[in-house]
Amino acid sequence: MNRLSDIHIRTNYRGGDIGYITYMHGDFYDFGREFEIYVAETLADFYQNLDERKERFWVAEDQGKIIGTIALKDTDGLAQLRYFLIDPAYRGLGLGNQLLQLFLDFMKECGYKRSFLVTEKQLETAKYLYGKLGYEYVSSSETDFGLVEMRYEMTL
Repeated sequence: MNRLSDIHIRTNYRGGDIGYITYMHGDFYDFGREFEIYVAETLADFYQNLDERKERFWVAEDQGKIIGTIALKDTDGLAQLRYFLIDPAYRGLGLGNQLLQLFLDFMKECGYKRSFLVTEKQLETAKYLYGKLGYEYVSSSETDFGLVEMRYEMTL
């Protein structure tokens, strides 16, 4: 049985993170090859250009296995919430809420006043959690690979 108390959250990069997190997105969502390539490219760019003073990537692990992630990326002075993902076997434990709280705490610590995120239309649970935090739907657009991305914004 999975327990929240057994999960360790780290902020440092470890070899294999980009590949494994990309794999998780492809495996859990099955949105196609183009989506997986997009995730791999943007993850590599995020880590390559990470400014630790105002950006952070949290990786949740259980016995060394990555089971959840979230990131704060500075995008044009806004705190962009990215790569929020929980292994289905670990959903319902409160891990998503814990990761979102870490994101919010760091956002406030860094002095961000506004945040946004883009999520896929089909991800109902994620949209529910974002709404609980105060994110409001702003707009939608279709990606080059056929997904409908929904933009949400929040002001502290």
